[in-house]
Amino acid sequence: MSETHASRQTSTNYVAAALLLIVALYSLTAVFQLPQAGTAKILGSHLSAVEHEDAASAPIARLEPAPPPYFMITPFVLLLGAIAVLPLVPQTEHWWESNLHRFYVAGGLGLATLAYYVFLHAAPVDRHFLDHRVVAPAESGLSVELGWTIVENAVFNEYIPFIVLLFSLFTISGGIRITGDLAAHPGTNTAFIGAGGLLASLVGTTGAAMLLIRPLLETNRERKHVRHTVIFFIFVVCNCGGCLLPIGDPPLFLGYLQGVDFFWTLSLWPAWLLTNGLLLAVYYAWDRYWYYPHEATQDIARDEIALRPLTISGLSVNGPLLVGVVAAVALLDPTKAVPLTDWHPWLYLREIVQLTLVALSLALGSSEPRRANQFNYQAIIEVAALFFGIFLCMQPALQILAVRGASLGVNTPREFFWATGSLSSVLDNAPTYLVFFKTAQSLHVADAVTIAGVEVRMLTGISLGAVFLGAMTYIGNGPNFMVKAIAEKSGVRMPSFFGYLVYSLGILLPVFMLTSWVCL
Repeated sequence: MSETHASRQTSTNYVAAALLLIVALYSLTAVFQLPQAGTAKILGSHLSAVEHEDAASAPIARLEPAPPPYFMITPFVLLLGAIAVLPLVPQTEHWWESNLHRFYVAGGLGLATLAYYVFLHAAPVDRHFLDHRVVAPAESGLSVELGWTIVENAVFNEYIPFIVLLFSLFTISGGIRITGDLAAHPGTNTAFIGAGGLLASLVGTTGAAMLLIRPLLETNRERKHVRHTVIFFIFVVCNCGGCLLPIGDPPLFLGYLQGVDFFWTLSLWPAWLLTNGLLLAVYYAWDRYWYYPHEATQDIARDEIALRPLTISGLSVNGPLLVGVVAAVALLDPTKAVPLTDWHPWLYLREIVQLTLVALSLALGSSEPRRANQFNYQAIIEVAALFFGIFLCMQPALQILAVRGASLGVNTPREFFWATGSLSSVLDNAPTYLVFFKTAQSLHVADAVTIAGVEVRMLTGISLGAVFLGAMTYIGNGPNFMVKAIAEKSGVRMPSFFGYLVYSLGILLPVFMLTSWVCL
């Protein structure tokens, strides 16, 4: 056993042990009825304030929350700017590769945001974790309760469910290995990308991308013209394919946490089918009539000879576990009764079930697929470090938009599509989605059908804009850069940041214009 392999196995054992410890601690809290009490509080907050308000809390409940001043969005803007710019600047590129350094930036800006609420904010704040109520600032001294309310809203209410889902999908899918070398015909590559687009909604864009990019590159290793295939893979698998379920793309899961029904995103299938169908058609025509005819004859001959059938390892264990993650997310929402029962799941039971499934994947699955996939936890640690700060820093922006979002002048589904999408192209699409989600909640459309306080057509525009236009740049969605790095390591010369923009502007922009015209 190599030293690297032994190190990975030790890391796997530590992670599995840590997960089992978390599950054991949760079980202990359940003995003392703590998760059950959390669910009871959540359900109580959905009843009328008159029935559940006592005399002591009535004065606070009547207070109106007030947003912080506009300058408090500065930490949020600085953090998103750091994510976009620091990896591209030669002087900071290497420094930014350390997840510890990323956490310094994200955590530092998050602490600056909390410090404002503790030391300076003098208005009430809405509390969304467990029971909904308004928290007043301290009459004198430090407003520690305000700061803690921000932590509850950002970390306990949103960040923990978000990162547990990503960690579960990332780790379990990492135990599945697809190998083989098919004839790299245009139809074969199109089928590969199309299958990935469907898989993206089932196991997430990151999971689907990590499963399929290596066998796609292996299939095309005899061809010289591979760059465009990887670019379309990013378009479809890393982004546009992931809009049919909340687990498909992080922005949609944030919507689910805000109250959007789990299966509502299935209603986006017309836009999903149109967008991905057009992209696959453009790819097939481009590859069939331009790139494939320009391949050297000897390369085509080698490609037809060096064939190996596709084989999948690790699926028998990890496939059912992925289904289990989907079921846990769909069925174990503490705000909703389990179908056919009147039982509401305990607080964080959904996350504990997911972590248990990850532990089973690590304990029961073979280590060989993960070794062959060069699996490690660096990518998910990066996401965890950055989003810890993002969720804290975005709180002032969300509070401002909740009060003043209607004044932005974004009022139609197409405007929400392009506004959300434009920012998702250059910033991370998850916080961008949440910003415009809160903006749409501040609009009041008479007699409109709403979901989680957002008019359905507006929610459609926000959802499609965040998911689809994350494909416009390498930094729009996490898997984009990961696939680029894997392709370059395999010898594919990928375009630069601005070179990629040429492809996205020339191909994606017309497709998205048609999608917004037809579907919105």
